[in-house]
Order: sequence, then structure tokens, then C-alpha cells
Amino acid sequence: MSRLTITLSEARYRALKEAAAQRGRTIGQLVEESLEFYGIKSREDARDLVRRARERSGLSEDDALALAVEQAKHVRRGT
Repeated sequence: MSRLTITLSEARYRALKEAAAQRGRTIGQLVEESLEFYGIKSREDARDLVRRARERSGLSEDDALALAVEQAKHVRRGT
């Protein structure tokens, strides 16, 4: 697993720490969950998503990829 150092304001750090404690999670777990929520995936995960979508839907590879990209944009916009 990789490590990441980020700079946050003291107020933001406290809020993040409190949110993690309230949810019974670590800060790292909250960050992971947030990345998942916003559709941030590795290339391998994205390819697997496209493969599964194509298998289940009967779409061509191009159509499945276009659908996956559109869905990722949709999730990132929060709409």
C-alpha cells in the first residue's frame, strides 16, 4: 500500500478526524471511501468494469467504454 502526504488547514484536519471517529473509521478509510464515491479507479478496475458491463449488456467494446466514461463523469458531478 502506498502512503500519501497532504496539507490541510488545521480546521479541515480536525473536521476530518472528527468525521472519522464518528463513523468508526480511520482517516485513510474515509479518503478511500471518498475516492470510491467520486469514481476514482485504477486502470485495472476501470477495465474490469468495462469488461463486466460489456459481458452483461451485449454492448460492443466501444459502446461499453463510452457508457463507463459517461457514468464516471456522472458520479464525479454528483448528479
